[in-house]
Amino acid sequence: MKSQPAPAALRAYRLFDRLIMAVDGLARGPDTHAPGDDSNPAADLPDTPLSDTERRRSAALMRVNHTGEICAQALYAAQSAWTTDPAACTTLQAAGHEERAHLDWCATRLRELESHPSRLDAGWFAGAYAIGTAFAVCGDAWSMGFLDETERQVVAHLDDHLARLPRGDRRSAAILRQMQRDEARHAASAMRHGARALPLPLRLMMKGQAALMKAVAARI
Repeated sequence: MKSQPAPAALRAYRLFDRLIMAVDGLARGPDTHAPGDDSNPAADLPDTPLSDTERRRSAALMRVNHTGEICAQALYAAQSAWTTDPAACTTLQAAGHEERAHLDWCATRLRELESHPSRLDAGWFAGAYAIGTAFAVCGDAWSMGFLDETERQVVAHLDDHLARLPRGDRRSAAILRQMQRDEARHAASAMRHGARALPLPLRLMMKGQAALMKAVAARI
């Protein structure tokens, strides 16, 4: 992974500048251009035939993961726009760089499974952008804490999806395992940059929101 350079004049941005950056990021939507230096971990694996039932199950799970990566794009874009710490900005940009690759892997696998992303992706992006902004304006310690907790929950979520994938779906499994390794590194990086532990009620609220997203995205 190539680290992203910290903006040299980050601390010089005024409130109005940050508002413009935030609005611009929201208007642009998710960056779906995958970095060229991140190869798909399933690229060299054979696409084992699946039954119709297995294919639908894999597609539902990968659609949820694709939506999760849409949300990650929004979260890190919003947090990057508001941070005043160059090191925190670099951490968020590096995480976003890898999340773009994850998004591409999930989109590719959905096409292979003859399925589609969630039809509500624009709404998921906007909601996640608002949440990322809310944490970012509270300060870098809270922003890093949110990154850490988000990635910890994603690691657990991917464990569940790996257990639920059809046994023969090696391509989806390879993608999820690499994503899980990357998310664990993102959480560790957030801790190194001063992440503040979130209160239990807030962590439970995040789990509830994620559960709602997964339930809806799997179907729509």
